[in-house]
Amino acid sequence: MKKYLFFCLLFVMAAFSNLQAQTKNALKHPVKVLVLCTGNTCRSQMSHGFFKSYDKNIEIYSGGVQPAKAINPKAVEVMAELGIDISMNKPHDVREYLNEKWDYVITVCDNAYETCPVFQGEVKNHMHIGFDDPSHATGTPEFIDSEYHRVRDEIGARMYALYQFILTDQNNK
Repeated sequence: MKKYLFFCLLFVMAAFSNLQAQTKNALKHPVKVLVLCTGNTCRSQMSHGFFKSYDKNIEIYSGGVQPAKAINPKAVEVMAELGIDISMNKPHDVREYLNEKWDYVITVCDNAYETCPVFQGEVKNHMHIGFDDPSHATGTPEFIDSEYHRVRDEIGARMYALYQFILTDQNNK
């Protein structure tokens, strides 16, 4: 298990370094993205952090259908390992964003997908990309730590793939 986590971490770090070097400011036009989860403390915040690191032309926001009071400290810790600082992020209520226009609204947990209110503003693309909630992991501290890393790495890979899709889509227009 440790070997797997080590190689996952190396892969994500290499992809992230390569991304920063090659695709900074690659979007031609700003893209507005909203990532939603239940509490807006962990998975949506990790997604927010990854997107923010990709390109200055991404306007990234995150929110929760039942926002918590503070961001998950373990999410902050595992993102910091990749050089992505989400420590100043705060949970927001999805209702703050319902009347705005969005290029992408992405739900990253089943609860947000099932209970998300109807947006009054224009949403060009709505996607559900679900991830396990590492804050629900139980067991040894090592296992819990490995779950945060696993989910972080999955989020990083899926959000990077989505970013590449957005780049391709924008370049084909």
